[in-house]
Amino acid sequence: MIIYPAIDIRNGRCVRLLQGKAEQETVYYDRPVDAAKVWIEAGTKWMHMVDLDGAFTGTSSNLKHVAEVAALGLKVQLGGGLRDFGSVKAAFDAGVSRAVIGTRACSDPRFVQALIQLYGDKIAVGIDAKDGLVAVKGWVDTSDVTALDLAKQVSDFGVRTIIYTDISTDGMMAGPNLEAQEEMLSHCSANIIASGGVSRMEDLASLADLGSRHENLDGVITGKAIYEGAIDLSEALEQFPQE
Repeated sequence: MIIYPAIDIRNGRCVRLLQGKAEQETVYYDRPVDAAKVWIEAGTKWMHMVDLDGAFTGTSSNLKHVAEVAALGLKVQLGGGLRDFGSVKAAFDAGVSRAVIGTRACSDPRFVQALIQLYGDKIAVGIDAKDGLVAVKGWVDTSDVTALDLAKQVSDFGVRTIIYTDISTDGMMAGPNLEAQEEMLSHCSANIIASGGVSRMEDLASLADLGSRHENLDGVITGKAIYEGAIDLSEALEQFPQE
């Protein structure tokens, strides 16, 4: 089970938003690369990055910060605002290892199919769910597409990795929605990265137990918990073997 530390970028700074709400922002580092260096010291090899400006507006303005993190030797998966071929190519040119398609995967799944033909398993899909329905545009809007239906569709197109976020738990430090994650794992053939609500080591243990029953659990994203010190990342990386 890979543990993916999260770096969310807004206005060039490393921040966390409570349930994705722009008005509930906490700034942790003025430079995202400084956050990355802390997590490298803890032992991570992967970084999950989100360009919040791109997610809200559809236009990326933070790729230089992403490139700085990738230049440290980390494998970076990036989401937020990747809604056309040019932005995806620019992400890879910046050193990203995996591009995460969110909003456009919901509105235009064939776009994902075309990207798979170009980039193969370097393309992932981010599915952010609210009450089982896919939320888009930085969680501002909710679609009428169910998370499970979208997951099945993009899996059929050849997507091998899905980041599944339960919005209701994200940033709340109240534990992950294990029932929703297990439902996704049970009904989708792609590898799943669980996101949302991880707040303590016991949550990681619960997800690892879930992974023991579902071999397609690739890993888990943790954000606020490591920034607030509720989870010691170096300890977590030692306790849960990284693949």
